[in-house]
Amino acid sequence: MWVSDLMSPLALILALLPLQALADTPLTAAEFESHVLGKTVTYADSAGVYGIEEYLDHRMVRWSIAPNLCQYGTWYPQGDDICFVYEDAPDPSCWTFWMEGSTLTARQSDAAPGSELHEVDANDQGLPCPGPDVGV
Repeated sequence: MWVSDLMSPLALILALLPLQALADTPLTAAEFESHVLGKTVTYADSAGVYGIEEYLDHRMVRWSIAPNLCQYGTWYPQGDDICFVYEDAPDPSCWTFWMEGSTLTARQSDAAPGSELHEVDANDQGLPCPGPDVGV
C-alpha cells in the first residue's frame, strides 16, 4: 500500500469535517424566523410524529401534539437557543435549531445528541385549532 493510497480516505474525511461543523451551526433568531414564519412545521423523532407548530407573526406560535388540541405561545432567542413559552406552561422550553440540507433539525438544550427532532413537513396551512370560547 502506498502512502498516497492512505491519504485519499484521510483527505476525504478531513475535507468533510468542515461541512459537518457547518451542519450543526445553530441558526440565529433571524435565520430561524426566515425559515419558519408563516409555516406550519411537523416535527418527528425516531418514534414518529412528535408535534406540529404553526409560526405566526410577532413570534407567536400554536403547538399541537394531538388534533384540535393547541397550545398558544411565543418564542424568543436566548444565546444560541430559541425558547418557547406557552400559555399553560410558563417555564421556557429552549431548543437549538440548525439546518440539515434544506430541513430544520432541533434538539432541546439540555438533551443529549441523538434526541433530535427533524422537520418532516412544512406547509402554509394553519393548524385546525378551536378559538377561545368555543362551546355550546
